[in-house]
Amino acid sequence: MPAEAAPRAAPERRAWAEAALCGRIAGRLAARVDPAVRAFAAELGEEAGARAVLFYGSNLRTGSLEGVLDFYVLLPGEAAGEPRIWPRVSYSERSQDDLTLRAKVATMRLATFAEAARGVRRDTTIWARFVQPSALAWAADEAARGEVAQALACAAITAARLAAALGPERGLPTDYWRALFRATYRAEFRVEKPGRENDILGVNADHFDGLLPLALEAAGIGVSSDGERIAPHMAAGERRAVLRWWKRRARIGKPLNFTRLVKASTTFEGAARYAAWKIERHTGMPVEITPFREKHPLMAAPGVLFALWRHRRARGRS
Repeated sequence: MPAEAAPRAAPERRAWAEAALCGRIAGRLAARVDPAVRAFAAELGEEAGARAVLFYGSNLRTGSLEGVLDFYVLLPGEAAGEPRIWPRVSYSERSQDDLTLRAKVATMRLATFAEAARGVRRDTTIWARFVQPSALAWAADEAARGEVAQALACAAITAARLAAALGPERGLPTDYWRALFRATYRAEFRVEKPGRENDILGVNADHFDGLLPLALEAAGIGVSSDGERIAPHMAAGERRAVLRWWKRRARIGKPLNFTRLVKASTTFEGAARYAAWKIERHTGMPVEITPFREKHPLMAAPGVLFALWRHRRARGRS
């Protein structure tokens, strides 16, 4: 069969896959979250008048309350009213008894989040980040829960379509996910060590098990399997279109990320301490927090990045 005539998922199969994907994601969003984290999320959501608060990152996986928690606060309102550079990133602390929780809080409108998840925005972060595990730590109502689940289903479809375009004609599902995460990490400013995609897939194996074929079918892309290997039925023309779509986003990924970092440096109290913690956690390189770095994290960034480059180079020679 010519590549251009590759079969797509039948309408009935696609409708089933869309429903199954949303159901799977809704179930994952209901993952157990420490009551202290839920209380923190509820305070953030209620203070902001939000629709929902997502909790994600390594603390979700480990259940640890140490370090910095990661929240996305999703606001009501139309996407057209969103500031041009989003999300707004801030730092927040909550203390209860002898426990102090610290969090990085990203805030944006749920409508913008949903558009980014569908891939209609020139963004490389939302759909790539939220095809990974997250939990709905707080929601204003059941409608908000449904809207978030639908947005994350779209994120999975967007990510799966690009994974199929970047990956081999036939391979293990992890081959496609690795191709996706390698590409998205290269398009952004990241401090994580090379091979981070293997860590993501290793620690979240249960989350990704079976996700790719389901998301591809929900995208209307048929999938055949031979044991553990799959073959997405992506037509050559569709593959080219997806790769053009990605090329445009990859080209502006680093400039857009840098602009967001500049904006975040004005709203993120404790940004230098957070960055130092994250760099040491992912690379093993300790970063001294000097008064200058504390007061001017953006101006100090080039020196830290140069030190990080030297650190990686030295480790590569050892």
